[in-house]
Amino acid sequence: MEMTMCFPLLLLICSLSTAQLQTEADNEIIPHGKQTESQGREPTNASDRQQTCTQDINAVLREMSATLAEQRVEMRHLQRENEAQAAKLRELELQKTEVDKMKQQLKAQAAELSNMTARTDVTENQVEALKRDNEAQAAELTNTTARTDVTENQVEALKRDNEAQAAELTNTRAELTNTRAELTNMRAELSNTTARTDVTENQVEALKRDNEAQAAELTNTRAELTNTRAELTNMRAELSNTTARTDVTENQVEALKRDNEAQAAELSNMAARTDVTENQVEALKRDNEAQAAELTNTRAELINMAEELSNMTARTDVTENQVEALKRDNEVKQVAFSTSLLASGSGTIGPFNTYTPLVFRYVVTNIGNAYNPNTGLFIAPVRGAYHFEIYIGAHGHASHPSSVVLVKNGEHIFIAYAHQPSHYGSSANGATLLLEVGDVVFLRLRGNSRVYDNENHHSTFSGNLLFTM
Repeated sequence: MEMTMCFPLLLLICSLSTAQLQTEADNEIIPHGKQTESQGREPTNASDRQQTCTQDINAVLREMSATLAEQRVEMRHLQRENEAQAAKLRELELQKTEVDKMKQQLKAQAAELSNMTARTDVTENQVEALKRDNEAQAAELTNTTARTDVTENQVEALKRDNEAQAAELTNTRAELTNTRAELTNMRAELSNTTARTDVTENQVEALKRDNEAQAAELTNTRAELTNTRAELTNMRAELSNTTARTDVTENQVEALKRDNEAQAAELSNMAARTDVTENQVEALKRDNEAQAAELTNTRAELINMAEELSNMTARTDVTENQVEALKRDNEVKQVAFSTSLLASGSGTIGPFNTYTPLVFRYVVTNIGNAYNPNTGLFIAPVRGAYHFEIYIGAHGHASHPSSVVLVKNGEHIFIAYAHQPSHYGSSANGATLLLEVGDVVFLRLRGNSRVYDNENHHSTFSGNLLFTM
């Protein structure tokens, strides 16, 4: 900017010098008659002109200095504004980070809400099943009271049957206790597995977010933050309502269980009150049938518990398989390789009469193991856009160029070609291809061509996954 201000000053000085020279030239052509007259005034006019020119130059210099000072002040002001804008940009980046965190939290809460909804549905089904069991037991109790009408001989047989069933019931209760303990352990293990699954899913979501391109503008980020907060508030309210419904349903389950236990206790008391008379027969029958029903219910409960345990195990296996699949999918998204033609030493490959596949055996990088150094084939593990680069060369020859072809599923895509009669010649090319899962990409040496490589790795083949689709 200082150089820009100096140019007008130089132009002004040149203009004043030109004007002074013009004035002197005019004075030289004054008529001879007036020359004597002007000689007396010439020193005075020259001095005045010099003084005026000096004053004008000084004034211009002062004006230019003032303008330069203003420009410097403006530059400092612009620098301060630039620093303020940089601070705002950092603040917006922090807000963007906060938005990402809130997205992660929102997804976790959505998953928790889904789990709570599923649990609520299961609990409501259990409530309906318990209601049906309660009605069936009440009907059976009524039928038992109406059916009992036997003699004292039947009492002894019923007692013996009762003792056998009591022993079987004792064994069954022990087995039920063990099963419940095992179920409790399995539930605890399931809870741990669920927690691990949640953590793993959060890690998977984090990996997905790391692989996705974040191209949102900063102005849109603020609006997205507002919408996300509103959505988070709604999800929290919905989660609260679902939790309340679950609590109410669980309270209903507990009430039904208490009713069941009360009816069972009442049935047991009726069996204990019987005497050796016909009332004893009725009581023993009721007790016998109650124990048989309890045994049946216990067996049914054991079957339900076994099924529930099997379902939990299956769900856990499915969840773990999903996690493993997501991990594999995330690992598949990281694909890159870089290779050289010869694994060691130096040499020239070719020429051959026909197109010949090239195998690049020296592997520098092979992330995802999509490139096979034994066959020279790159097989796409996931659908997406891939970028490939070719660098080849060979010593000059009058009849044999250096040339290779990039091939996709047997189709020639691009060629790299160099030919000179002497010295070393090289060529390069590259392409970005949309590949499906299982598509094959490799290089072919053209007929009558050669490729050279040594420990400096002149001829290379590289590629990487840009993004999935």
